[in-house]
Formats: sequence, structure tokens, C-alpha cells
Amino acid sequence: MGMTMTQKILAAHAGLPEVHAGDLIEAGLDIVLGNDVTTPVAVGVFEKAGFTEVFDKDKIVIALDHYTPCKDIKSAELCVTAREFAKKHGITHLYDVGTVGIEHALLPEQGLVGPGDCIVGADSHTCTYGALGAFSTGVGSTDMAAAMASGLNWFRVPDAIKVELSGKLQPNVSGKDVILHLIGEIGVDGALYQSLEFTGEGVSELSMDDRFTISNMAIEAGGKNGIFPVDEKTMEYIKDRFEREPKVFEADEDAEYARVVKIDLSTLKPTVSMPHLPSNTKTAEEVAGLHIDQVVIGSCTNGRISDLRVAASILKDKKVADGVRCIIIPATQQIYLQCVEEGLVRDFVEAGCAVSAPTCGPCLGGHMGVMADGERAVATTNRNFVGRMGHTGSEVILASPAVAAASAIAGCIAVPEA
Repeated sequence: MGMTMTQKILAAHAGLPEVHAGDLIEAGLDIVLGNDVTTPVAVGVFEKAGFTEVFDKDKIVIALDHYTPCKDIKSAELCVTAREFAKKHGITHLYDVGTVGIEHALLPEQGLVGPGDCIVGADSHTCTYGALGAFSTGVGSTDMAAAMASGLNWFRVPDAIKVELSGKLQPNVSGKDVILHLIGEIGVDGALYQSLEFTGEGVSELSMDDRFTISNMAIEAGGKNGIFPVDEKTMEYIKDRFEREPKVFEADEDAEYARVVKIDLSTLKPTVSMPHLPSNTKTAEEVAGLHIDQVVIGSCTNGRISDLRVAASILKDKKVADGVRCIIIPATQQIYLQCVEEGLVRDFVEAGCAVSAPTCGPCLGGHMGVMADGERAVATTNRNFVGRMGHTGSEVILASPAVAAASAIAGCIAVPEA
């Protein structure tokens, strides 16, 4: 029996001719990632275990992105721990205030991850890099500590769900709508410890940013990872970014899949996830008119330049509704600069939005948009669990940048005009 794309990458990094679902393996790592929340915990484990050296100072990335610029004393102390560890061990890739971006937008942008890589990160949305044809998955801080010391991680080889994409997206429908639709169809545990492998003619119709968004939220269906085939768009994206030799893996024709899910992209409509699970999906049309208090456009899911261009095109020459707070968060410094150079920041400010430095911020109820009891937000983030963005009595509705921007103007959930 043949292997899936994920299984081939894991086999290569384990030095094995083949692996099968359920096998326990130890694989070499190309990148180990941590942030300001998870790295300090990993540092504590690293030092308690008696480790004195990292396996490769060039293959560890620390991005201080969650609570920065530091919102309180505790977050400042966490960052000090991460900075001191990076300095002590000569970590090449430390991204701090002024250079940092939201990690899962930053690493691809900086060319640190690419096709065929095996990547772990102490953040659940590390699965984002599957958009580049890499195996990437989230781990705990203990695993991060061991990985920083050894350059290895153990895995149980996942089986896979094949997601066959066909057709072409309609106007104002994006990768966010694709993944919300999929999660709504299979559920938040529908791909539990499985690889979501995206295939079919529809893949070529998706931009790289669409693919990043879809891979990013594979974890919200319980997936171990999400992964796309490497094609011309992938290679164009990594050109002049990714300095290592890309390794392209393709699934065997006789690869075994646990199930096949088919999605016709042309049939999808703007979609939202209602509180309090990403699987609680409805079309925006079904819930249009529902009052909101806040809109957040950003995050590792939808804070890229194409997302902000879409939002700006809708907000330009309009005003955010009275009583609604609209917060715009470019995902990286480079994206922030592009927004300035393209005049998007002016469009946002003139519309009545607040524009933030790159940060995860409100996505995890950190800062820059924490909500009070009874408030409701539309957000381009990835989770809408109880209390995710503040008070347990607040609500988060997940949506695309187009729906979020249209809703900010309307003061309620709205369907963007085609």
C-alpha cells in the first residue's frame, strides 16, 4: 500500500523507507518554534532536565507575538526569560518588538519554512505551514524543550482524510469560507489525529494566502496537520525567500485514506462560525442582522496583506457603524509597511478603525480588544470558544475579512456585496 504526502515526509525524516498509520517513529526536525507564552515553559523544562546546549541555533525560532508589546508585568517577565535564553544559546531567529510578526505569518514570509520540511511548534496553529507542502504540527512545551536539545520528536504516524477540491471560488468567498465549511461538515473532532490532505483541480484556484488560512485551521477539525501539494504557486511563493533546497513529496496513487470529503468551491457562500465552536457554521446570509459590538481583522489566520486589501476595499470611503469597535492587526511588520505604502492604513483610519502593531492580542483574550460580559465580536481569528476573547459571557463569531469588514460598516453581521 502506498503512502500519503504526510507519511512520505515523516518517513524521510525518520530515515525509513516507508511508514504506515499507527507507527511510532522518531523524526529529525527542520524547525522548532516557540512564542512568548510557550517558550518560557520550555526553557524551564530544558534547564530542569539538565540540557546545556541546543541542537542547532539556526533551527530554533522564538517569536514574541502573543502579549507583545508587553501588556503587563507578567508578560514582560515571560519575554525576558525568552530573550535571555535566546542570547545565552545564540539563537539566530529571535523576533522581538519591532521585528516580530504573528508567528505563523512570519515564518513563511521570512523563508524559514518550506516544502518537505518537518516542523514542530509549541503553538497549536503550527499546522499552517502545510500550505507549503511541509509536515508541521503543534506540540506542548515539554516536547519543545526536548526538540530544542535533540532536534528530534516522536510521532504516531497519522492516517489521512483526502479533501478533494473542485470548481472555483465566487467573489467575496475565500479560504476562510472553505475551512469553515469543512469544519462544519466534519465537526471539531472529525479529523482527530489525522492528516487533512487537500487535493483536486480546485487547489490550483486557491491563492497561497487561502491555503495558509485553510491549513492554519486544520487543528480546529482535530487534525494533526493540514497539507497541500506543491505546485507552481508554491514555488513562486518561496522563490527568493526559502534558501534551502525544497523537497517535494507527492502522495502515491494507491495511498490509503480513512475517508474522502468532496467540496465544490463554486457552491460555497460567505460562511461564519457561531458561538461557541468552529463547527457551528451557518452562511452569513442566515444570520445577517445579528448585532455586534466589535470587529477584529487580523491573526495568524487572516492578517496577511491580501486579507487587509479585501477589508480596505470594503471599508474605503465608508464609516464603521456607531457603537462598533473595529480593530485592524497586520500580521507582520512587512505587512504593516505594505498597508502604509498602499494607503490601506489611511483607508482604515478614515473609516474609524484602530490599527495595531503586529500581535496575536485579542485572538486569545490577551489585549488590544478584550471583551466584556454580553459583548459580541465578528473576528477573522480561528477559535470562538467560551471566553476566548475575554469575559465568559462574551461571544465570538468567526468570519472572513470580507464578512468582517461588511459587518463593521453595518453594525451587525452582513453579507459583503459581490
